Amino acid sequence: MSRRKRPHPHVNHDRWLVSYADFITLLFAFFVVLYSSAQVDKRKMGKLSSAIQEAFQGFGVAPAGKVQELKSLPSLGAAQTIEQAKRDSEKSATALPALAVEPPTDSSLNTLQDELKLALQDELSKKTVALHRESEGLVITLREFGFFDSASVALRSEALPALDRIASVLAIRTYRLRIEGHTDNIPIHSRQTGSNWELSTARSTEIVRLLIQRYRFSPDRLSAAGYAEYHPIASNDTAEGRAQNRRVDIVILPEKMR
Repeated sequence: MSRRKRPHPHVNHDRWLVSYADFITLLFAFFVVLYSSAQVDKRKMGKLSSAIQEAFQGFGVAPAGKVQELKSLPSLGAAQTIEQAKRDSEKSATALPALAVEPPTDSSLNTLQDELKLALQDELSKKTVALHRESEGLVITLREFGFFDSASVALRSEALPALDRIASVLAIRTYRLRIEGHTDNIPIHSRQTGSNWELSTARSTEIVRLLIQRYRFSPDRLSAAGYAEYHPIASNDTAEGRAQNRRVDIVILPEKMR
């Protein structure tokens, strides 16, 4: 009796598809996570744009009025935002020279300077008084040979009319005044003062005393300082230079320096 051959069981060769499908699913999930991570929240992006733009404005290299424009932009990548800020800074780079420090442009200081020129015409022509602008404000220079005897703290009686006119112009304003005493570099020893430090400080406080007692200036407008020979405006190697350095400066501070 012949035996019947059993048919061989069928082998499924498509099982790899299951693993392949799992791999594709994981890969898809991986890319979904990457894509989600790459998205930038619009609200956060607006804040970032504003912060970058305001920082550039703080340095004076971005035009005002761009902040609102950036806030309304659609979602941008961080690199795109930075590039935009760079382009804005390059466009306004030509305005940078205007940021150099210049004397204050307070129009009322200009008016005050003109009034002082008229009031001090004689002293300016004799060069006992000088008037000039600095970055801190308007400076009235009282030179020693017109206002003080050598090594003396007391103001000369003949110099009082000039101080009267200066005070009359300043009294109707509210500017703060800093009175600075200066000397040359020649050591000094006298009964009143033992050094250039003491002489420069004593002269500045003498002007402050007169402004308060004689002209009724409010003390909170005034301050005094003595710099001895350490803030020269000319060389101490010549008699002419030393004469220029012996002075008292009345520095009129603009409103924005308060």
